[in-house]
Formats: sequence, C-alpha cells, structure tokens
Amino acid sequence: MAFWRRKEKEPRKAEPKKDVIEPNVSSRSGLYLFGFLMFAVGFAVVFAATYWAVGLFVAVLAGVAAGCLLAYGIKVAPQWERVVILRMGKFHHIAGPGPYVCIPFVDYASNRVDQRVMASSFTAEEALTSDLVPVDVDAVLFWMVWDAKKACLEVENYPVAVLWSAQTAMRDAIGQLSLGDISLRRKAIDHELEQILGEKCEAWGITVLSVEIRDIAVPQDLQDALSREAQAERERNARVMLAEIEKDISEMYVEAADTYERNGKAMELRAMSLAYESAKEGKGTVLLPSALAEGFVVRAE
Repeated sequence: MAFWRRKEKEPRKAEPKKDVIEPNVSSRSGLYLFGFLMFAVGFAVVFAATYWAVGLFVAVLAGVAAGCLLAYGIKVAPQWERVVILRMGKFHHIAGPGPYVCIPFVDYASNRVDQRVMASSFTAEEALTSDLVPVDVDAVLFWMVWDAKKACLEVENYPVAVLWSAQTAMRDAIGQLSLGDISLRRKAIDHELEQILGEKCEAWGITVLSVEIRDIAVPQDLQDALSREAQAERERNARVMLAEIEKDISEMYVEAADTYERNGKAMELRAMSLAYESAKEGKGTVLLPSALAEGFVVRAE
C-alpha cells in the first residue's frame, strides 16, 4: 500500500482541532534554587563578618560580591547533562553530573550538553525522485550525544549540523529512487539514512539511533494520475482473470462432451440430474413419462 499523501496546492479548509502532545520539558528550578542558595550563603557569611567593622553600605557590597562569586564558582548539573569547562579559552574538562567548581574569571561553562535521546523532526521539501517527481518528505531523527567534548569542539552548532546532514542525506536517497520504489523501500531508506548519518556524525561524538519517514506528499495532479493508473491496472487484471476462467470452463465443457460421446450412460445420468435439480429448485411440476429410463435415453442417429 502506498503511504504518500496528496500535496494540496490550494489553501486547506479548516480542520477539526487535533490532540496536541504537550512537551515534557525538564524543570531547571532546582538548579536556580541551588544558585540562589549559594548566593545567600556567601552574602550572609561576608555580611556578618564585615558589618561591625566597615559599616552597613560596605558590608552589603562585599556580601553581594561574595554571593555572586560563590554562586558562579559552585554549580550543579543534572544527571543527564554534561558541562564543557574552558579555562582561559582552552578546553579543561567535562563537568557533571552533580556539583562542580568554576574558578571565577578563569573558568567558564561554554556549553551544556544533554546526553538523553533526542527526537528531531526534519523535512525535505521538493525533493526530486529519479523520475523527476517533486515530493515533500517528513521524517523524524532519533540521536544522542555520547561525547560532549567532540560535540562542542568539532562542530559549531551540532543540533543544526545533524538536522542539515539528515536533510541532505534524505534528498540524496530520494533522488536515487522512483516514486513507486519509495513506497516499497520505505524501511530500506530508513536503514540507509541511519548508516549514512551514523558514519558522518560519529566524528562529532553523536550516535544516530534511527531515522523514520512519517509522510511523503505528492502533487495533486500526480496523485490523480496515479489513482487512474491503479484503477486501469486493476481493471486489466480483472479482464485477464475473467479470460483465464472462461478458458478453463471451455476446456471443461470439451472434456465433458467427449465423455458423453464415449459413454451414453453418462448422458443419461446428466439428464436425470438436470430433472432432479429442476424439481428441487423450481416451484412448478415436472412431468415425466412412465418409462423413466427410456425417456432419458439419447440415441445417436
């Protein structure tokens, strides 16, 4: 069964509202609360130590500075996150999960890398097949980062790079197949894209788990032509099947005629069977001569 849909050229009519899947975004409120706690601890300690010595205004300034430095220096990363730490512009280490320390004015967190499985949707619009048919392909890519260092240092923006690579690979795969082959080789296309993207993204510390094509849209006029072609093909198959059945029936009639010609008893039994079927299925009365056996005898002159 073909899995493409019709590509509408005219504006679509209003459709019933569909169920929307709410994104399950992980909360970072705990991280912000930890940072606020570090600021409060630094502020309270320094303020209490300097208030009686330097006065209120200076103690407040010193407490704010100490709180900011402590909140910046001691941070925490969730279980699924890795933080790339640069020291004086050079890579130093990967921090997380859990608490980690940054030296103020020396270290800074350049990237926060989520190492969970990511699901990214991408499209290849107006992709040409081998028979020059423009189609719109909608697919979803499942991938994950296994090396945060490579993902941040080897490529500028790894999420965008992965999606662009997937789109390019999809266009290349579609361009090698005809429109009819796309329907038959859907799983093969998914596997081929998975291999191509896996080899390319391996150098970036990224693993491509799977690629799944969700939808393929073809132009409306082409959709109508394909429908007529399929209808004509089914009609042709029906005519061929009917001709084959007629041929088999005619051969059976010839064999039956040869049997009746060789054996007169077979013709008598057939005549008796027809009489029985007429009396069984019909609502009228069948009149037969008294000499039933002689009435069904057919003699060749």
